[in-house]
Amino acid sequence: MDYGRAELSDRLASAYVAGTLRGAARKRFESLLPAHPALRDATVAWQARLMPLTVAIAPVAPPARVWERVGARIDGASATPTEAIGGAWSRLAFWRGLTAFASVAALALAVLLASPAPVQPPIVVVLSAAAASGGGAAPASFVASISGDGRALVTRPIVNVALQADRALELWAIPPGGAPRSLGLISASGATVVQKGKALEGADTLAVSLEPSGGSPTGAPTGPVLYTGKLTL
Repeated sequence: MDYGRAELSDRLASAYVAGTLRGAARKRFESLLPAHPALRDATVAWQARLMPLTVAIAPVAPPARVWERVGARIDGASATPTEAIGGAWSRLAFWRGLTAFASVAALALAVLLASPAPVQPPIVVVLSAAAASGGGAAPASFVASISGDGRALVTRPIVNVALQADRALELWAIPPGGAPRSLGLISASGATVVQKGKALEGADTLAVSLEPSGGSPTGAPTGPVLYTGKLTL
C-alpha cells in the first residue's frame, strides 16, 4: 500500500486523530508513523484542525467503579476509590514508574509526529454581535478557536445566522492601526477551518462582515461589521 499518496495518508490520519481508527488498525497506523513522513505530516495537520474544537467539550469525571478497577489492578485486590488513590499513588515506586512511563511516552510522541516544539493550548475568542443590520443577518455570536502555533483557526456560530441567498460572512484579522486582512468566507451554520496563519500575525481583533456571496470585491470590508472580538496571540 502506498502511504505516500496524499489522499490515503490524509484519510488515515483524519480517522486516527478523530479516534475512529481503533484496535489493530490503530496500532498498525502508529507502527507506520516512523517510516512514513506523509502520515506524520497529515497527522500533525489534522491535530491542528481538530484540537481547537475540544475546547467546547466539557470534562467528564470517571465513575467510582473505574477507580475501583484501577485500584484492584494495581494492588492486586479490590479497593474503594479512596483506598485506590491513597494506597497506590502514595508509593514512591509508583511515582517513579509513572514518571518513567510519562517520559518515554512524551519522547515517543515527539519522534513519531516530528514535532519541533511542544503543542500549545488553543486560544478561544468570542466574537460578539456588534449590532443588528438590515442585510438579513440575525443577532448572534461566534466562537473562534486558534491553535497554539497560530496556524489554524476554527470558527463556529453559537446560534446559526440567517442570511439572504446573495450574502455571505467574511472573517477579518485587524492589526492595531492597520488595514483589515481577509481570512476568507466562513459558514453561518457550522464549523469553518481557516488555514491563514500569517494573516493573523500582529492582529489584535477578529471581525466578521456581511459581504456579497463571493466575498468582498475590494479586499476590504464593504458591508456592515456584524461581530467583533479581541485577539491576543
